[in-house]
Amino acid sequence: MSRTRILLKFVAILVLAVLAGFVVFDKLPLVGIKTAFPFRLGLDLQGGTHLVYEGDLKDIPRADRDEAMDAVRQVIERRVNAFGVTEPLVQRAGDTRLIVELPGIRDINEAIKQIGLTPFLEFRELDPDYTVPENPQEADFTKQFRPTGLSGKHLQRSEVVFNQSGGGPQISLRFNSEGEKLFSQITKNNIGRPVAIFLDGQIISAPNVQSEISSGEAVISGNFTAEEARQLAERLNAGALPVPIKLIHQQNIGPSLGQESLKKSIVAGLVGFAIIALFMIVYYRLSGLFAVMALVVYASLSLAIFKLGGVTLTLAGITGFILSVGMAVDANILVFERLKDELRAGEPLRTALDHAFSRAWNAIRDSNVSSLITVAILAYFGTSLIRGFAITLGIGVLASMFTALTVTRTFLRLFYSFSAQGGSASGGKNT
Repeated sequence: MSRTRILLKFVAILVLAVLAGFVVFDKLPLVGIKTAFPFRLGLDLQGGTHLVYEGDLKDIPRADRDEAMDAVRQVIERRVNAFGVTEPLVQRAGDTRLIVELPGIRDINEAIKQIGLTPFLEFRELDPDYTVPENPQEADFTKQFRPTGLSGKHLQRSEVVFNQSGGGPQISLRFNSEGEKLFSQITKNNIGRPVAIFLDGQIISAPNVQSEISSGEAVISGNFTAEEARQLAERLNAGALPVPIKLIHQQNIGPSLGQESLKKSIVAGLVGFAIIALFMIVYYRLSGLFAVMALVVYASLSLAIFKLGGVTLTLAGITGFILSVGMAVDANILVFERLKDELRAGEPLRTALDHAFSRAWNAIRDSNVSSLITVAILAYFGTSLIRGFAITLGIGVLASMFTALTVTRTFLRLFYSFSAQGGSASGGKNT
């Protein structure tokens, strides 16, 4: 390769490193970029709350339970997105549980209240197998009426209306196409009998059906004030839960604890980097110094990708990044050891350098491909914690391949192209 091409590659790498540095250190006064690119920190680094909810699926047919829990996840996700927190997480855990993570949330109790306020609306019909006790006041309405399959997931919209006969406020409901068919069939099967409307497990009203209602509309009447009716309609529109949920676990992480974890992670990363750099320079001398320079480019490039790509950094993610630093050095070590073998065989330095990179490539490729396969498996099947580790490790592996095979080679070629004598520059203790 001509000296001009090597110099152009060096300039391109330098520009890339400078741009990456601007992104990483955008808040320093020296940089002076008006639009900052903040790191997205996970729950364990900036504090927040970790909530585990369990869905009550006893009244849901087994074949429909998976779909019902997915619907619950979507409803809760819409509600937590309204909190304005960065990178909230709502995901399923098993068949009946949901995990909700709210990083950076300040009023945790209010957040839990808002999630819990989402109403569970359902329509029920009389259960013919239920025996009404002699004292009607002892009747258990939850057993007297059985589920019909029509619930809040079939709701299209709700709004407050006022009874034209001079009564109080009511909530008008409009069902979607599936709900319209269900409601029509329910009213057709229950003419002359009551159909009960339950909200959060409590019976609100149980009007008698006079005729089949095929319009897909219903009305909830009760002792609502105008404000209560408005709030209920808003909550129904925000998303009515298809199944009831219960908070079974809560873990709060304070901001100070998250900041302490972040500081310790940064210190651990810097200490690890310093030890690796010292080893490379002592053992591989000038080549090791070039490898450390390439490692700096690698770190800047990876962190810039984390920022620009919106990667949420957690303690596990930082661990993945630090691990990839060692893997980046591993590729350089393979090249340098191969270089020593080529020099022992009597090849000229520049030829030995090209052969070292080309012949070490197979081992580097196989090692990194196997790592990426593991990363893909962890990212697909793992939880959010494992997925954060996998994403940062995967980005680090890809960036390390670029810096080890391109940046380090360019630095070495540039040095040897301007050096009349470079035989001892690439060797280690055993050269």
